[in-house]
Amino acid sequence: MTPLFLGLAGTTLSDAERGFFRDLDPAGFILFKRNVEDPEKLRALTDSLRGLSGRDDLPILIDQEGGRVARMQPPHWPAFPKAELFDRLYDIAPMTAIEAARHNAQAIAAMLRQVGINVDCLPLLDVRQPGAHDIIGDRALGAEPLRVAAMGRAVIEGLRAGGAVGVVKHVPGHGRAMADSHVELPVVDADAEALETDLAPFIKLADAPMAMTAHVVYPAWDSEHCASLSPTIIADVIRGRIGFDGLLMSDDLGMHALTGDFGSRAAAVLAAGCDIALHCSGDMAEMEAIAKAVGPIGVAAQGRLARAMATIQDSTSVAGVGVEELIAKRDALMAVLPA
Repeated sequence: MTPLFLGLAGTTLSDAERGFFRDLDPAGFILFKRNVEDPEKLRALTDSLRGLSGRDDLPILIDQEGGRVARMQPPHWPAFPKAELFDRLYDIAPMTAIEAARHNAQAIAAMLRQVGINVDCLPLLDVRQPGAHDIIGDRALGAEPLRVAAMGRAVIEGLRAGGAVGVVKHVPGHGRAMADSHVELPVVDADAEALETDLAPFIKLADAPMAMTAHVVYPAWDSEHCASLSPTIIADVIRGRIGFDGLLMSDDLGMHALTGDFGSRAAAVLAAGCDIALHCSGDMAEMEAIAKAVGPIGVAAQGRLARAMATIQDSTSVAGVGVEELIAKRDALMAVLPA
């Protein structure tokens, strides 16, 4: 097994992808809108990925947050609300907001499991800051760390109950960034004391099964490397100060916050301490370059991956509650929100 989560090009595996993935044995895959057509074809795709790997617990990831980040969309799948609405509900009724977030996440997970997807890159634990770039914006659960942590915990629990692993992101915090890391490298100049606000939700959810790093530079900790490439931040802040011991993946290697060839990017995030390098585009030439640059997955990383996937194996609710029922429960709780 190689320490990679990889994308693919379309709605079915090409012969080239099939041979490449069979030989490489990536740790898992990530799907995007280009891979999603209808429930039957999507289920056939995830079944083919599991058949190719020979692993029933193969991680198949997706970014299904709700709001503007949703790979599976109507008419085949329901639309889910943006995180900001749960933050607004918290202003009115905190416990109601937490329950609504839990039901919402469980509904998302139940929907994903119907098509064979078992990992959702959710929740965002980024603490929203005034004046920051809106790449986080309404995707955030709030501007107050304990509120973000409480609702983030509910999302993790809801996903697990529905049969999916949650991924907290973007550790150690993307909420202050003044730039979009998809486009350029953000630098957050806050001092270490101010950054404690950003760390707080991640500390509260240090037992999360998976986390995704931020392609953001924090000079208070490391002036030369973004978090995904920083041995100092990964060892001292993420593993140390936060205390996170779950599976740590990088954000996408294809984002323009990173420079250099793709093989070098993959090798660098793994050398810095990420367990898994994430590559999303499905571009075969890029994946071939990455494959040449990485070795087999390490023992510690493989153990963390197994532990993360095992968190959903004993879920008794996977087939017990339908998506529509969970959405109805969520909507009843959210009915107090002003129109």
